[in-house]
Amino acid sequence: MTSSTRTVPDLTSPLTHLPAAGLDEVWADLRRDDPVHWHPGTADTPGFWVLTRHRDVSAVLRDNARFTSERGNVLATMLHGGDNGAGRMLAVTDGEHHTALRTLLLKAFSPRALEGVVRQVRSTTRRLLLEALERGSCDFAQDIASHVPLSTICDLLAVPESDREYILTLTKSALASDYAQPEAGEDRLARGELLVYFHDLVQHRRRHPGEDVISLLATEPAGATFLDDDDVVLNCYSLIMGGDETSRLSMIGAVRTLAHDPEQWGALASGRAPLKEATEEVLRWTTPTLHFGRVATEEVALHDRTIADGDLVTLWLSAANRDESVFHEPDRFDLARSPNKHLTLGYGPHFCLGAYLGRVEINAMLDGLRTFVGSVEQTGDEKRIYSNFLSGISSLPVAVTPRPGGSLPWQD
Repeated sequence: MTSSTRTVPDLTSPLTHLPAAGLDEVWADLRRDDPVHWHPGTADTPGFWVLTRHRDVSAVLRDNARFTSERGNVLATMLHGGDNGAGRMLAVTDGEHHTALRTLLLKAFSPRALEGVVRQVRSTTRRLLLEALERGSCDFAQDIASHVPLSTICDLLAVPESDREYILTLTKSALASDYAQPEAGEDRLARGELLVYFHDLVQHRRRHPGEDVISLLATEPAGATFLDDDDVVLNCYSLIMGGDETSRLSMIGAVRTLAHDPEQWGALASGRAPLKEATEEVLRWTTPTLHFGRVATEEVALHDRTIADGDLVTLWLSAANRDESVFHEPDRFDLARSPNKHLTLGYGPHFCLGAYLGRVEINAMLDGLRTFVGSVEQTGDEKRIYSNFLSGISSLPVAVTPRPGGSLPWQD
């Protein structure tokens, strides 16, 4: 196996992951020539392995014996000593406690438990789209997509309505920024404020439990033990972050692409692209989570490389979801694509807990677009987020027109 001839840019820099960086060609080179690539460190941070093939990424995600998440699962924490929530927060816990915690949370995230939430998602999505159609224009990212997933996860956690804009602001700052050079420590400050907020909420729910997810975590055991306040808080933090970002960024990316792709807009509007398949393609195409991380717990041979015990390993979903050996014409947006074995929601023991709910949210948005909207036109420049973990858009101005011949509620 030969080394890639293309220079691999600094994957830790948010600037590298903006569209202008053109990483698709870099990923293609690495998949072909150097699928287990060593990314050098700096004077302050260690180097790490970069995996880009779908088969390798899915294999590591499945193997939590030789590759642990308990020393961090994203570059931001892995490069600086690990995650403070390790062994306590679902996303960075392995083994028996992970199984017990996941089993507890699945009580709140099963399709049956979410029936009422699903109805609310569809209602909220329809209302926001109809309001945009009445105005004739909107910032799709700010006015629509930012509200659907956040409202949904806040409903599950029973976050008061008056606090939700504050929570949205914090979640955006915690993992990404609207600026190339955010204020120093802004992300850490936002994460700290989220933890403080949920600590107060947890204490309130212990005294006044309800039927929400926080009350579930605070009053029922995970396996043989009950969670203490800090454990409940960390898992609330994880749920609010994971429950908002993937769906929101996927929906924004889908509308941005549809505004520039008449063929796929037609496929959606006409029903040639079934909603189930369209939802999966939106997840693959946008891949809002760029990578996951693991740490090797023993020496592992992979292709012609040796991953040492303790080495950091990054799994690039943005590369795996364009793997030519898995996806036919991977660089084409195809809402009718099937099969579609994307890894956007993870794989294996840490497969996204909220996968069903995220799919419902994207499905509802696509259904609302094809039912009520006749056209979408981008009317100004989008604003990209700056992150080495998330990929997407924070502002997308569009003009929208009603579907021809359709009857909107205010016209009846």
